[in-house]
Order: sequence, then C-alpha cells, then structure tokens
Amino acid sequence: MAVLFRDNVKCIIEALLFAADEPLTIDDICRIVEIDRADAVELIDELKKEYENGNRGLQVVEIADEFGLATKPEFAPYIKRLYKNEKRINSVLSRAALETLAIIAYKQPVSRAEIDIIRGVSSESTINTLLERGLIEETGRLDAPGRPVLYGTTKAFLEYFGLKSISDLPSLDDEAGE
Repeated sequence: MAVLFRDNVKCIIEALLFAADEPLTIDDICRIVEIDRADAVELIDELKKEYENGNRGLQVVEIADEFGLATKPEFAPYIKRLYKNEKRINSVLSRAALETLAIIAYKQPVSRAEIDIIRGVSSESTINTLLERGLIEETGRLDAPGRPVLYGTTKAFLEYFGLKSISDLPSLDDEAGE
C-alpha cells in the first residue's frame, strides 16, 4: 500500500470509528474501505498507538473483537459534568441489579432459580430490568423439569463496564483477599 494511500485509508478508518453508532468489526472495516484484513489490523494498531502516544482525549478501544473511539478514562470527571443535569436513568444500576449482574457474569449460563438461591430473594424484576437494558440475554434452557431459561451477559455488558471480554473480569479469589 503506497504511503499516501495508506495515510488516507487510516483517516477513513478513524472517521468510521468516530461516526459509527456501535463498534465495528475488522470485517466491517474491510468491507467498507475495501482493504484486506492484514492491512486493516495493521492500520487500527497504528491508530491505537497514535492515540496512546498523542496528546488526545480519545482512544481506540477494542470490545469483544470490535473497535470504536472512546474518551480516555482520565477525562471522565469532565464528561460527567457535561451530562450532570441530564437525567441518565439508563446509566445507573441499583444495588440489586449490580448484585444480580455479578452473579450472572461469573456463573453464566445461570438460571433465575440459581440466582434467587444465591441472593436469597426473588430476582424476577431485576432480571427483567437487565434484559430491557440489554445487559443480559437468554442463552438457552436448562435440561431439567420446566426447562428454565439460562441467562448470560451481552456485548452491551462488556461495553458498559469497559471490558474487552468476559475473561477480563477480576477473579473472585482476588476480590476475596482484599
């Protein structure tokens, strides 16, 4: 790829990451820009490094093998001020929702009955809220009487908590020792 063309393609990828409503896969980028996978991976890596090494408020993030632009964590207090007066009902999770979400994240796939046993209370309402927000989804059914629904986390869960994959969750052993 010629240097001038290469820089232009990198700018196009940057513009796509900025304009996209959701993170893009390598395949999306290859299809839109009409380049091969190796070039797309290399250009995204270059963009990542440029954002990391430059004096910029943004970064290239990878979540579940998809890429997007996001503000750097150190600028979160300023972003919060920007949205301070907006009602952000969807951004705040209750203690019950966080508790239920943690159980699902660590034990998935998990049934509502298992969640209820761990929590000691009914989780029906909380599970419905998490389903509505798209943080969890039905992943199948348990091969048991009544065939209860099994739940797992979604890509939106990863995005909400800034995780690349579910394996990025802190280990339960680490948390217990603190």
